[in-house]
Amino acid sequence: MAAPRFLCAVLISILATQAIQVAAKCPFHFGRARMDDDVGAILQAEPRRMLTSADVKAVNELNLDAVKADLKALFLDSKDWWPADFGNYGPLMIRMAWHCAGSYRTSDGRGGCDGARQRFDPERSWADNTSLDKARKLLWPIKEKYGSALSWGDLMILAGNTAIESMGGPILGFCAGRIDDADGSASEPLGPSLDQEMVAPCSVNGECEAPLGASTMELIYVNPEGPLGNPVPELSAPQIRDIFGRMAMNDSETVALVGGGHAFGKCHGACPTGPGPSPRQQPWDPWPGTCGNGTMKGKGENTFTSGFDGPWTTQPTKWDNEYYQNLLKYDWEVYMGPGGHHQWRPVKKDPSDPEELPDIIMLTADVALTRDPAYLEIAPLPPPPATLPDFKAVSKAIAKALRTASPALEGDLVGGKPYYGALFANLAYQCACSFRQTDYTGGCNGARIRFSPQKDWPNNVAMDRVLAVLEPIKASFPTLTYSDLIVLAGSNALTDAKAKGIRFCPGRSDADPNEPPAPVYPPRTMNNKIAQLMDNGIVMGLDMREMVAIQARLRSPSQQRRLGFSGSWTNDASKLTNEYFRVLLDNDWVNVTSSAGQLEMKAVGKEGIYMTPTDLAIKWDAVLSAIAQEFATDATAFYTAFASAWNKMMIADRFKGPTANECPS
Repeated sequence: MAAPRFLCAVLISILATQAIQVAAKCPFHFGRARMDDDVGAILQAEPRRMLTSADVKAVNELNLDAVKADLKALFLDSKDWWPADFGNYGPLMIRMAWHCAGSYRTSDGRGGCDGARQRFDPERSWADNTSLDKARKLLWPIKEKYGSALSWGDLMILAGNTAIESMGGPILGFCAGRIDDADGSASEPLGPSLDQEMVAPCSVNGECEAPLGASTMELIYVNPEGPLGNPVPELSAPQIRDIFGRMAMNDSETVALVGGGHAFGKCHGACPTGPGPSPRQQPWDPWPGTCGNGTMKGKGENTFTSGFDGPWTTQPTKWDNEYYQNLLKYDWEVYMGPGGHHQWRPVKKDPSDPEELPDIIMLTADVALTRDPAYLEIAPLPPPPATLPDFKAVSKAIAKALRTASPALEGDLVGGKPYYGALFANLAYQCACSFRQTDYTGGCNGARIRFSPQKDWPNNVAMDRVLAVLEPIKASFPTLTYSDLIVLAGSNALTDAKAKGIRFCPGRSDADPNEPPAPVYPPRTMNNKIAQLMDNGIVMGLDMREMVAIQARLRSPSQQRRLGFSGSWTNDASKLTNEYFRVLLDNDWVNVTSSAGQLEMKAVGKEGIYMTPTDLAIKWDAVLSAIAQEFATDATAFYTAFASAWNKMMIADRFKGPTANECPS
């Protein structure tokens, strides 16, 4: 059984790093949305998150061993009001922690257990979270005991970790510092809600596409019965890969997480009439159960959570690889379970085998793992960073390259001479704009803009050729990383264009071209350009003033034409000024289509002046327009906001341990 042993080893890695975010260097920044002494203004609050206060001193002084001891005692103290399966609440706590963390999605970085929004609607009323209010009720005495030192987000994750450890699983690392949200508003885009319909609509529930994380609304990942309830493992396997990929998990991590989680506990569904009203429908007595009578109504053998019923293993409170052994040892046949859903029971591969069949089940999503051998891949680690070069000498070389024609790419013409400053600035912006403060992915550290899929994004057309203009500089400085070169070239170009307050912090490393693609995504494109501008600003960690200011960055007319537009709002790409806002506000605009088929905005009565619909979103929105009016009349305000936005973007991914940044704010 080499494969199951391998997968159990992988589970230690995935549970310790990916599934529930407990790596030794987990950059929570105490809620990832709080400005503290170490971080300053590098990352700021996501405006839609309403946070409770954080007692950093108390968190640092918290005795985690004492909390874990209390948790282990709780797991074995079964309560009459909610009896523990097999006398152990550990499996329930693992389900709670996974469902808290498993809402994370890579498309926009939303979800996850930071904030502990499983306590609020919409998450608390999701079908997949049925009766998890009981798990949190069990934890309340511990939360009450430790007060502000132990947030709900930290407690729920630690409870899951400790449950695995208490049942013989690997000892997992833990990083405290999550700040609880005051309400569930940050989960509204996860749905179901009007926010979700605008940001991430689902046309067919059960086949929801990215940017949604799950295939089915109110579920954590896929429908375990099979796509749209169709119990065909061969159809389930590709959907599992797609959905777990939306959580940034590769195949081995997926199989390890599923098998490790299903080593414990059981499904509950021996009640065809369901769990009763949800917390949203009946907050005073949510999910009371509809089967059974008296004190055992809706609990014990009458519990309904998923609608399936039975354990995956014969020892559901013990860590082992029996789940994988069972998958491979038996054939599996589908049948209708007591809750009215398809589930699978074991069948002997050899009918003459005298061994009695165990009383276990599998779900379609479990059986699917046996139909796809590709779930055994693992990603390598990135190489260490190189020694820093002489950046003064590098800057001199960049200054020369700004105005020297290159065979790699024709630059813009300024005063009849070649100029690459706007192209260098655009390369740095495109490299950095993939950063998301919602989940700390993306950014220019690693310079993955050199590789697919990032180099193939539509907005990155010809960026490889801009980088080729800088290639002679890279060759002259062997210890210079591409990521430092890209950021320095863009920053120096802005300073050359009279920007004020632009800073550079060296020390980035480059990704290995042979490593698997990282989960990095471009800023989202929406039909509603106002929503696009605002939501991308939130995800990138920019406030509205910064997002408006950064729109006025150097714009290359030649690059606009490569993108399929007719031109730019200016033919002089060598100066960063607030003229952008005067042109935007002082002109009337009409929709036109470029010869390449791009929708763009043309200034009425003027030739050769073009902007994009995203530019016009600033004028169309009252709040953004007011900011633009200020910048149009106050150059100092514009330069200050622009420098704040640019500097923040260029160092946002420079993490140093749990709470700090490599670069000064």
